[in-house]
Amino acid sequence: MNTNEEILARMEEDIRLRGLAEGTRRSYLMNAGQFLRYAGRLASELDEEDIRRYLSYLIDEKKLAAGCVNTQNAALRFLFGVTLNRNLNYRQIPRLRQVRSLPGILTKDELRRVFENASTLRNKAMIMTLYGGGLRLSEVCRLRVSEIDSESMRIFINHGKGGKDRYTILSQTNLEILREYWREYRPCHPDGWLFLSGDGSSHSSCRMVQDAFKAALKRAGITKHATVHTLRTCFATHLLESGVDVCKVKQLLGHTHIQSTTFYLHLLNIDPKIKSPLDSMPKKRGRKAKPSGDADA
Repeated sequence: MNTNEEILARMEEDIRLRGLAEGTRRSYLMNAGQFLRYAGRLASELDEEDIRRYLSYLIDEKKLAAGCVNTQNAALRFLFGVTLNRNLNYRQIPRLRQVRSLPGILTKDELRRVFENASTLRNKAMIMTLYGGGLRLSEVCRLRVSEIDSESMRIFINHGKGGKDRYTILSQTNLEILREYWREYRPCHPDGWLFLSGDGSSHSSCRMVQDAFKAALKRAGITKHATVHTLRTCFATHLLESGVDVCKVKQLLGHTHIQSTTFYLHLLNIDPKIKSPLDSMPKKRGRKAKPSGDADA
């Protein structure tokens, strides 16, 4: 491996041999390529100090968020640790601490208004499927007709995040809108995609779904900050509020770690029956009024 192009080709092979997801492959190669162009030298000549300078550049000049910087960090750790077989001092290239703020959620009435304001039946079906099954954006785009199991009332998610397969629920309302959509659109594609791109040549794009949701949100008059992923957050939160066990919600969402699911517990509405301990404290007795006149008389 004499050139950076050869090193990136070897890195792609290393990723393929480990069976990493397509999104990971694209991200790692893109980030590694950006780093090598920034450094302007052969990868074999670079070390931790070069990585530190690059990460500082991303933070101080590019102003990237912590999650984006950590993604770049992960790509470089793979490049050096796996492809170049170098023992890095990871304490010298730490990951940034990420502060995870609570995302906003939509009420069920707001969701109903979003559904009603979808510009087309196709867009309405996509948005309702996202919420109804708690799908990720990429999962609804690549959904196939054969993965809608109306007999068992479930949706098969083929190669979700991390390359994992799973089933999630298919609601009766979701099934009805999908059947209505099927009767009107009759999507036909060799790969069996359920939601097609504008020209019908492939599955729908992420941008198309995002634009459809954003437009429906605007027409519904909802000014809250919300994205397509908000629908998945609402799915999890509303299930937990209805009493569904957190482990079952984890399975439906396809989370690897239970901590990812328990995060949604922070979004639950507070039970009105729960009272603050301040209200249970004994009331302070009032002072007795002094008798009128001179007390020493």
